[in-house]
Amino acid sequence: MRYVAAYLLAALGGNGNPEAKDIKKILESVGIEADDTRLGKVITELAGKNVEEVIVTGYGKLASVPAGGAVAVASSAATGSGGAAAPAGELCSLAPCLSASLGTRCLCLHLVC
Repeated sequence: MRYVAAYLLAALGGNGNPEAKDIKKILESVGIEADDTRLGKVITELAGKNVEEVIVTGYGKLASVPAGGAVAVASSAATGSGGAAAPAGELCSLAPCLSASLGTRCLCLHLVC
């Protein structure tokens, strides 16, 4: 996950096609030593792909996974906190939300968006 996160940070920073050295630089800045095999796998899988489209595709796949008790917990927590998830199609206003940075629909499960 750390390799994907670093790749996304590089892409959000304007690097449309991050290379291994870019990812290593990000990881090393927070004291993480990169595993070349795992890093290579992430680079290979994401090379030439639009990050926004990959996220949307992944979100679509996650939507088909049964959530079971997690949904009940999230909805009861939202009721108790007075917050609610952003309606589909709205931009997320939560600063660390990836979709807000990408300018896409809210794909997160924050209680307050």
